[in-house]
Amino acid sequence: MAHYAIGDLQGCFEPLQRLLAQIGFSHSRDTLWLTGDLINRGPQSLECLQFCMAHESSVQTVLGNHDLHLLALMHGHGRIKRGDTIAGLLTHPEAERIKNWLLRQPLLRRHQNYLLVHAGLLPQWTAQQAAALAAEVETVLQSDRADAFFARMYGNLPDSWHNNLQGFDRLRLITNIFTRMRALTFDNTPDYGFKGTLADMPGHLRAWFEAPGRRHTDHTVVFGHWSALGYLDDKHVIALDTGAVWGGRLTAVDLSDRTISQVPGLPKNPAAKAV
Repeated sequence: MAHYAIGDLQGCFEPLQRLLAQIGFSHSRDTLWLTGDLINRGPQSLECLQFCMAHESSVQTVLGNHDLHLLALMHGHGRIKRGDTIAGLLTHPEAERIKNWLLRQPLLRRHQNYLLVHAGLLPQWTAQQAAALAAEVETVLQSDRADAFFARMYGNLPDSWHNNLQGFDRLRLITNIFTRMRALTFDNTPDYGFKGTLADMPGHLRAWFEAPGRRHTDHTVVFGHWSALGYLDDKHVIALDTGAVWGGRLTAVDLSDRTISQVPGLPKNPAAKAV
C-alpha cells in the first residue's frame, strides 16, 4: 500500500491519468492526496471533479483558491475572471452535487507526520492550532452561513493574524493563509501579490516556509499553489505544484520514501498567467 500526493490539477485530467498509470496506482490498494485547485484554467475541470467524487475512499483533496472561487460563483458571489474555464460548471446538471461535495472538503488534512494544505501555514501556528483554525472555516462551509461567508470571502484584509480576530475577518484571513499565501514580509504579513521564483523574491519578502521559528516543523507540510516555485523537498515542506496547466509537469510523490514521478502537463500557453 502506497500513499501518494499529487500537485494542482487545474483541469489537467488527461495528465493525471497518465501519471496514475505511470506509478501503477490502485484504488483498492493505494491512497492519494491532492493539493487542491482541482479545477480552472485547464480543459477538463469536470472530469477532475468527477474522478475525485467517484473515488472518495482512495482519493482525498483539500480546497484551493480556485475551488473556493467556484463555490463562491455557485452561491452567486464573485465574478468569472479572464482565463477562467469553469463557467460551464455553473449550469451543468451535476452542479448542485458538485457544490455539495466541494463544501464538504477540508482546508487541511493530517496523516502521521504529514499535513496537506493548498498554500501554506503561518509560522506561528502549530499543527494542532492549524487544524483547529481550518475546522472553523470548514464548519461554516457546511452550515447555513456558507452563503454569507462567500459574500465576504474576497479581499486581502485583515493581513495580520491575532488570536482575538473574530467573525468574517477571522475566517477570511484563515482562508487566505491556507489557500493563497506564498510570501511573507519579515513581520509575517502575507504578500499575496508575489508569484515568482525564490530567486526573484524581493528583499523585503521571504517564502512562508523560510520564516524563522516555525512551530509546525514536527510535521512535513505538503502543498501546491506556487507553480513558479516548482518541486521542493526541503525545510519540512514538499511543494508539488509544478505548473502542469502552464506547460510544466504534473508531479506525484510517494510519501513513504519521497520518490517522485512526473509526466508532461498541457502544452505551454505563452499568454497564460499563474494565479
